[in-house]
Amino acid sequence: MAVAPSHMTAVFWVLLPVLISVGSALLAVWIWQRRLELQLARERQALSEARTTIEGQRETLDELDRLRSEAVQRQSLDDFLADLRTEQRRFFRDQKVLFTSRRTLVVQERLYFRNIPLCNWVEHEVPVEEGVNVEEVAKNLSVFNPEMLKSPSTPTTNSNGKPKTLKAATAEFVK
Repeated sequence: MAVAPSHMTAVFWVLLPVLISVGSALLAVWIWQRRLELQLARERQALSEARTTIEGQRETLDELDRLRSEAVQRQSLDDFLADLRTEQRRFFRDQKVLFTSRRTLVVQERLYFRNIPLCNWVEHEVPVEEGVNVEEVAKNLSVFNPEMLKSPSTPTTNSNGKPKTLKAATAEFVK
């Protein structure tokens, strides 16, 4: 059975709109996919920018938090050191051995936190000659020198290797 040319044209005119509609549908789907891919690329770019911004803000907040905690730690250390005080007693002790007498300066110191003593009396004895400045000798003997406690810029050790200030030594320990 051969198909007659008139039937062929009829089939052609029936299949032509079907082929055009299938082609149009495929073209519409392809265009729709490209639009979705473009929109997805834009959203990914916006998401990447948002993540970068959030990460930058997170780093900034972490740095601010670290700086605040350091400031609070410094302030609490300063408050603690402000509550430390010393009490000092000085007197002369005369010792007589046979026909000679020896005069010594006795310096006693105690460290307090508010009104609570932190240690027992620390006692130093130094022989004193006539004409010596007793105040200067007493300051050099002092273990808990109040002027040194208030000065944060002094070095932490003196020439003997002993801590000069409690504040500086504590700051070194905290670091």
